Amino acid sequence: MTKLSFSAYPHMLGFEQLGRLLERTAKSGSGSYPPFNIEQTCERAYRITLAVAGFSKDDLNITVEDRQLLIKGCQEEKKEDRIFLHRGIASRQFQRSFVLADGVDVGEAIVENGLLHVDLTQSMPETVVKTIKIKKGIEQ
Repeated sequence: MTKLSFSAYPHMLGFEQLGRLLERTAKSGSGSYPPFNIEQTCERAYRITLAVAGFSKDDLNITVEDRQLLIKGCQEEKKEDRIFLHRGIASRQFQRSFVLADGVDVGEAIVENGLLHVDLTQSMPETVVKTIKIKKGIEQ
């Protein structure tokens, strides 16, 4: 796959950050665990739901840094004398990341029935029209 470079497009000034964002998004493919849904709950609100069976709220950590939502799960290994005949419920650590657009804010997070719900809202951007005053240069 070829790398997208905005320097090849002279009319797209200041989009270097978008290029970095696309690159970071491509790298954030963190496998298929845990599975998740993304749904639109109303016109400008979304909900990310992760299947986190066996994780308590204390086992989960949610951070936002530089427009990246990072959800981590880590369970403490319990030293129990349990003998599993079949172990199909995963209890491994995970990390899921989601790149957020400008104006998307993370609301509350709720754990219920083995699901972690993270609510997102998108603010409406203001339309601003600005007239640039033209100055006369120094005449010689």
